[in-house]
Amino acid sequence: MVARDAFGARRMSSVVILDTSVYLNILDVPGFNQDREQILEEFADRMESGDYFLLPLAAIWETGNHIAHLPAGGERYRFGCKLMNDVGKAVNGDAPYQPTYFPDREEFLAWLADFPSYVQRSKSVQKTREGTSLADLSMIKEWERTRVRHSMSRVLIWSLDTDLSSYDTASKT
Repeated sequence: MVARDAFGARRMSSVVILDTSVYLNILDVPGFNQDREQILEEFADRMESGDYFLLPLAAIWETGNHIAHLPAGGERYRFGCKLMNDVGKAVNGDAPYQPTYFPDREEFLAWLADFPSYVQRSKSVQKTREGTSLADLSMIKEWERTRVRHSMSRVLIWSLDTDLSSYDTASKT
């Protein structure tokens, strides 16, 4: 699909992997929605540009974990239902994004085998006392898999976390 950039030039639509930080804003989860207006505006722009969105399983799990830590049971239930309904729509093709595939046993074991080296090294120059989590590693692996499958498209992780947002084929990571 061909879209136009801010200068009117043609561009190919991008494949956008949604990170938890973005998905929490889309769902409007209290305490994690401080960037909601900006996220929804960019989301609308990206949809208008024809971008294709993927929702990784790690983002779904992490969102569920954040919802589980909301202070009131009624609020946890309400947002638990919201997550359930939204992911159900995504699985059924009724949302502007679709969940990523479920890795098979061998692929998951390969990811797991890579985990010790990722968690050992510093997550970034700014985060020298933190390694890459298994959830973030699974998003990185999904980015790697997607950029191979869509080698002619820009593939990026849309994240408010600078570590994950650096995964963008436009920046040659």
